[in-house]
Amino acid sequence: MNIIAGDIGGTKSWLAWVQVDAQVLSVCFEHVYASSDFASAEALLAQFLTDAQQSVVPDSVCLALPGPVQAGQPIRLTNLDWTLEQSALQTLLNTPQLLFINDFQAAAAGVARLTVDDYVVLNAGAATRQASGVRVITGAGTGLGLAWMQADAWGHYQSFATEGGHTDFAPANAQQERLLTFMRQRFSHVSWERVLSGPGVNQVYQFCLQDMTGTLPGALRERGGAAVNSAAQAGDPIAIAAMELFTDIYANWVGNVALLYQPRGGLYLCGGISARIQPWLTSQRFLDACFDKGRMAGLVQQMPIYLITNTRLGLQGALAVALHHRKTS
Repeated sequence: MNIIAGDIGGTKSWLAWVQVDAQVLSVCFEHVYASSDFASAEALLAQFLTDAQQSVVPDSVCLALPGPVQAGQPIRLTNLDWTLEQSALQTLLNTPQLLFINDFQAAAAGVARLTVDDYVVLNAGAATRQASGVRVITGAGTGLGLAWMQADAWGHYQSFATEGGHTDFAPANAQQERLLTFMRQRFSHVSWERVLSGPGVNQVYQFCLQDMTGTLPGALRERGGAAVNSAAQAGDPIAIAAMELFTDIYANWVGNVALLYQPRGGLYLCGGISARIQPWLTSQRFLDACFDKGRMAGLVQQMPIYLITNTRLGLQGALAVALHHRKTS
């Protein structure tokens, strides 16, 4: 059996052609593409087919997509100006089975395949994580994703996508209230994703520059998350303030998610930004802000929290979904 699995993102798209023979998986071809290099998903997948140089057609294709996925509907991606039509892509790929799933739903499916080398423990929780407890996965990348997992009566997990990252941003202190005011001057709706994402790092940096110096140059160069983080490591005081504020907001979000779902099976952080800012997320500052929930602080402290360092999580999840559907169809 031949499967194409893909994790399509606003910044990069990770695709793999996998051959399955007697439950043995062999990767025939795998490549990471810059999404901005392509005008459409069709152009990306056509390039992948050319690069993969396979002489057979895929039995199944599963693509993890950033945005809401509804069966039978065209999928318009968040943070990427692409619209995916299932019939057109299925014709291009010449496959009998084409599956679209939310990217964080794919990440959730990938959690079951993690090993101890794939994550870092941020908070051990009150006790060992429950084998069948609710699990949640969230994380900052080009956007902010959130999905949760619930075990059925037989202990098999099902994953459920959300668009929770687009809920209203809620400031936790006076500094964050000023940030919200700053953001409202730029966006009609300030969601958590507007702040807690790659583009959000730049917004937080610009806010700190104005908040600390009283000025904001009109032609200020955009600074992505990696540039701000590097500047902070080099001792830039504005960048340090921005990364501290970003860490606080990330922690606020994680604490909120812990209260919403009580994920005693584990709360997992992933995303392109998360692994790169590991020193900030493993700091006591992060945990202090995460637990700062007043009367519910003790409840948040009970939840096991993990930082996923495996960058192939979404791809592995898409592959797992494709395999599951082939077995049940």
